[in-house]
Amino acid sequence: MLGPLMIDIEGCTLSPADRELLRHPQVGGVILFARNYEEPAQLRALTEAIHALREPRLLIAVDQEGGRVQRFRHDFVELPALAMLGELYDRDPDAALALAADCAWMMASELRAVGVDFSFAPVLDLRMAHSAVIGDRALHGEPHTVARLAQAYVGSLHASGMVAVGKHFPGHGCVAADSHHELPVDERDLYDIEQADLLPFRALVRAGLEGIMMAHVLYPRVDSVAAGYSRRWIGEVLRGDLRFEGVVFSDDLSMAGAALGAASSYAERAELALAAGCDVLLVCNRRDAVVEILDALGRDARFPSTQARLTRMHGRGAAPDLASLHASSRWSDVAARLGDLNRCPELELGDDNLLA
Repeated sequence: MLGPLMIDIEGCTLSPADRELLRHPQVGGVILFARNYEEPAQLRALTEAIHALREPRLLIAVDQEGGRVQRFRHDFVELPALAMLGELYDRDPDAALALAADCAWMMASELRAVGVDFSFAPVLDLRMAHSAVIGDRALHGEPHTVARLAQAYVGSLHASGMVAVGKHFPGHGCVAADSHHELPVDERDLYDIEQADLLPFRALVRAGLEGIMMAHVLYPRVDSVAAGYSRRWIGEVLRGDLRFEGVVFSDDLSMAGAALGAASSYAERAELALAAGCDVLLVCNRRDAVVEILDALGRDARFPSTQARLTRMHGRGAAPDLASLHASSRWSDVAARLGDLNRCPELELGDDNLLA
């Protein structure tokens, strides 16, 4: 059985403490960071060791969006920020759609070749000038354009044997505050959000999106708690109105935007997120928080619906061999096209604590 926690590990190999935690029945997956990567062979050995610990095997995820959020860089193709696809779309829609498919294929193929099941991508937030934390991670500011580019991206992921996880529901692009450091507040009402931010999510759910990550954002005209703790956002809007049947991920519960107050515990955050309808809880860079939550949850399985959803998140079909992939003409052609794109080095943050 796979549990509801997705946690991080310490380094490039599994420590005894890592192994003990990953065998806990309330753990269902691992999220990898740049600190877990040295080179492809090491990463492949690490993912094989993780997968060998449990049956069904633990899920392995990473943030490999491209641009400033790409955990594995050396010996991986540098992926462009998603906003570049939107900028190209304004000039040449067909070329942008083809490039979106190429980016997704490259990301999925390289990750699956080293044993990673999925990336938390694509970003479905709208690109707004005042949101620096989203910024060029978003495809475009116009929701129908975001939907069209994301559909091309997700279709290519599916063809490559990888599931897709859209983020950050119901939309993080219209707030200036960074939820890594504080709780952003979006004062719009539900109608305004439905007419803009929800459109890409609605379109991608219809296209078979397997996962959605919640936003650590408060929408006080919709609910009194942040979206990741909200039965209204998850149960009524996402599950009810949008009819989403896939996996609902919390964003990292160790982020400042996830705090419930100065005295709140991590266990309280976990219980509230699970009660609201989250299937998987991300807890990163805080081993003490992981231990606290596991102690609170106990060892008994409590989430049967989560089990069925999580089994659909593994990589599908035979994963490519990395050497064969790099020797293929398609890899060479796509790598060359991506290498020709203009990039913005000043946006390359490389921050291990910047979770999607």
